[in-house]
Amino acid sequence: MSQELGITVDKHQDTSEWYTQVVKKAGLADYAPVKGCMIIKPYGMKLWESIKENFNDKITDTGVENAYFPLFIPESYLEKEEDIVEGFDPEVAWVTHGGNEELEERLAVRPTSESIIAPYMSDEVRSHRDLPLRLNQWANVVRWEPTDTRPFLRTREFLWQEGHTAHATEESADEETMLRLEQYQEVIEDHLAIPSILGYKPEHDKFPGAKYTTTIETLMPDGKSIQSGTSHQLGQHFAEAFDITFEDEDSETQTAWTTSWGLSTRTIGALIMAHGDDDGLRLPPSVAPHQVVVVPIFQEDNQEEVMDYAEEVAEDLEDEGLRVEFDHREHRTPGYKFNEWELKGVPLRVEVGPNEMEDDAVTTVRRDTGDKEMGIDKEEFIESAESTLEDIQASMYSELEDYLHENIREAESKNEILATIGKSRGYVKTRWCGKESCEEEVKEEVSAEIVVLPFQEDSEPATIQASEEEISGECAVCGENAERWAYFAKNY
Repeated sequence: MSQELGITVDKHQDTSEWYTQVVKKAGLADYAPVKGCMIIKPYGMKLWESIKENFNDKITDTGVENAYFPLFIPESYLEKEEDIVEGFDPEVAWVTHGGNEELEERLAVRPTSESIIAPYMSDEVRSHRDLPLRLNQWANVVRWEPTDTRPFLRTREFLWQEGHTAHATEESADEETMLRLEQYQEVIEDHLAIPSILGYKPEHDKFPGAKYTTTIETLMPDGKSIQSGTSHQLGQHFAEAFDITFEDEDSETQTAWTTSWGLSTRTIGALIMAHGDDDGLRLPPSVAPHQVVVVPIFQEDNQEEVMDYAEEVAEDLEDEGLRVEFDHREHRTPGYKFNEWELKGVPLRVEVGPNEMEDDAVTTVRRDTGDKEMGIDKEEFIESAESTLEDIQASMYSELEDYLHENIREAESKNEILATIGKSRGYVKTRWCGKESCEEEVKEEVSAEIVVLPFQEDSEPATIQASEEEISGECAVCGENAERWAYFAKNY
């Protein structure tokens, strides 16, 4: 592979540089003129649009309506909810001037939208008949990250969806919170082929003002965890601050219960990191912009015939409902094309030359395993192509599932936690008393924190309280009675 096109570092030896090269050389994104921001290129945008379409179908099927709210939020709106102010203040970007005139009131550049959507809900909700109210917006947000940024994984501006709902009862809000988390799991696991762990965030790490926060965590090959989506039960905190009230069936005034939930372009970072290898991207067929690429291999004396045959193969695959790229570029060699499509992670490559044309056959190469099959009957291949892609999807998930299970290790003491994190990748499962100070002791020494309090494995996802796994024993850090299992890990 040429130095210009290919990845020049080993993924596991220099993960940071590998990631940067994949993002840029695969044509996903580039750095923007404003530090910490990114330009999402068309190929990267296709990945986000696929994730967006997949999730949007799920939420609209369950009663959510898409809307749009202003990018700018008056400071007085933010101040109505002091937890929001305290939680996001260090990262809020402010607009102080319009043209040459100083504004009478500062405007926050949307760090999150609870404080602009809640007043709208207050106006819309009058009766219990108006509930539940379910809204979602696909938008950008700005959080002025003080730390190092990296395209998709952590940027000052990113794309996301944020859902906001209002309910008549706590039970309804609980069910909403878990439904959206389950739908995130379907996107991450079924669409992106990345296994996950569901659970709560610790009390001190929940969304500002929330009753509780649930999270979906995914483990990357470098052993770090990525928070791939969160769903928050906000209780009545925001409803009280913004007067979201309704008349119940007895004409009594009640305060609503609200939720919010979000998934962002960080999922693309997880997709790159989880599946990529030393040659670049490896995309699961479900999310790949091109599921199959057909590459003709010809000489000058048979170019027209080979090209016609290759185009016929591509059209037959498209007729089967597959997303196909026919690479008919004449100025690029087959080798260059092979390397480029490997870099871009296309799941299945089809090579067609004079031998294949003569035998009415094709040669295929799988991106996930590199397995090459020569001389496959064309009609048999067309008929089996979809099942081959399904096998690739399942194989990619299985590979990461094995990795996840192999990299969850239990620890009984603080020294075991430190030693395990220091020597091994992945999650350290341990008993925890619930005190932030115990987490801080670990964090100060090995830069790892509690990323998730896992749900009970054999519980029903929708039964929130029942999913809190009761344990006996002592906290691994302080020795006091433990309340929960906790997963420590380094994270992005």
